[in-house]
Amino acid sequence: MPTQAERLEHLYHVVSEYFGPQDWWPGESPFEVVVGAILTQNTNWKNVEKAITNLKDAGLLSLPALLELPQALLAEYIRPAGYYNVKAARLRNLLTLIEEQHDGSLEALLALPLEELRRQLLGVKGIGPETADSIALYAAGKPVFVVDTYTHRILLRHNLIDEDTDYHALQELFMDNLPADVDLYGEFHALLVRTGNQFCRKTNPHCESCPLNGV
Repeated sequence: MPTQAERLEHLYHVVSEYFGPQDWWPGESPFEVVVGAILTQNTNWKNVEKAITNLKDAGLLSLPALLELPQALLAEYIRPAGYYNVKAARLRNLLTLIEEQHDGSLEALLALPLEELRRQLLGVKGIGPETADSIALYAAGKPVFVVDTYTHRILLRHNLIDEDTDYHALQELFMDNLPADVDLYGEFHALLVRTGNQFCRKTNPHCESCPLNGV
């Protein structure tokens, strides 16, 4: 009987061979990654790209510029990402934390030890574990595994977890059985997102053509 570590490693190698390198998270700077992590909540990345392009084209993709921008106007710029009023408020909440507790330095926030970074991020209204861990992994380069709906669905359908496995238990499954490697965690997460988006859908999954069929 394979161990959990062996099963996870096999799953990783199968999807890695099928899809190739994902080079995720797209972003030209840690700040862009942070903004994207909030904007991608409950939407797809193409919509996030449109919102970020709006900010870039207007010369607003910086902490000082976004802090000076009225929240209602910020909401209009990020409208393509959906839930724009809610996301504008969440983004403002995080920017305010950086401004007030770290003298406006995102680098200072991201330099915190992982547990303290997660604690501060989770203290921001509107930021949950997935968003906090995305920022910690992709913007700060901390070895923490990001869990999302795709992760849960794929592992449940392949009998690696139970239906009631929560975020933290699922995260521990990966972090207890894989090396604490930032690149591995990022690539594995990206590959699971790609697999879930393309094949392991909530309804009408494409199981027969899925690279994990039979795994």
